[in-house]
Amino acid sequence: MNIDNAKSQMRKGMLEYCVLLLLRRQPSYANDIIKQLKDADLIVVEGTLYPLLSRLKKDGLLTYEWQESFQGPLDRDLHVEPERTTRFEHLTNNYSSSPKNRQQ
Repeated sequence: MNIDNAKSQMRKGMLEYCVLLLLRRQPSYANDIIKQLKDADLIVVEGTLYPLLSRLKKDGLLTYEWQESFQGPLDRDLHVEPERTTRFEHLTNNYSSSPKNRQQ
């Protein structure tokens, strides 16, 4: 088993969970998501976030609307699709049942 590959897959899963959690709380712009993740000490760059957002949109988990941006050109206001929260709930259940969280 390749440890680096396993770590990479774990980070991707955690990033997906964090993004869905943030968007479930409130619609956001990608730049706001990056800032919130950095504030939580999760360093993410646009080159990592945008492919994830595209995949989540393709999977029907989020939608977006083009909005005027105060910081420049049009930006996407991202929303989680409320009726498509099964993946989020699955990730939450898996995270909640991890050994570290059960000991707390």
